[in-house]
Amino acid sequence: MDLHDDAALIIIDVQQGFDDPVWGERNTPDAEANIGRLVAAWSDASRPIVLVRHDSVSPGSPLAAGSPGNALKPVVADAPHELFVTKHVNSAFYGEPDLGAWLEARGIRQLVICGIQTNMCVETTARMAGNLGYDVTVPLDATHTFDLDGPGGIRLTADELARATAVNLAGGGFAAVLTTDEVIGAA
Repeated sequence: MDLHDDAALIIIDVQQGFDDPVWGERNTPDAEANIGRLVAAWSDASRPIVLVRHDSVSPGSPLAAGSPGNALKPVVADAPHELFVTKHVNSAFYGEPDLGAWLEARGIRQLVICGIQTNMCVETTARMAGNLGYDVTVPLDATHTFDLDGPGGIRLTADELARATAVNLAGGGFAAVLTTDEVIGAA
């Protein structure tokens, strides 16, 4: 991996509300620690960091704006950052302020995307970034998700969903899927 000096670290929805038991079983117990390692590497290299927060509009959501669960987790709450985006949907490209415009104004073309949930907001943001022509990397072990029920009684575990995300992103040509160690090694 060739990491540009201005490669942006995009940290998606690392919020207290994801600790609520309502979400169920999660994977990647070291995700937050790996996110912290990425923040340290980006800070040490003076690369740009973007924090993204999901302000849910769903009634009763643990991520509702103004609720305790809306707050960022300690691992990123005090992270130095150049942009703070809030959103109501899966993609950080549909938030405020405009992530795409901010990246374009700075000429940033390489993104490393991590956070919560792997198969939801992280994958959606990475897919959009890939479609928009960015060079995208997702350190999969710096993400986590939860078991999920689908149609017809199908239930996938968090690990199965993470593997599907890895296949979707890498196999679909949206993003490189690496480990935190591999990304930090390039930093």
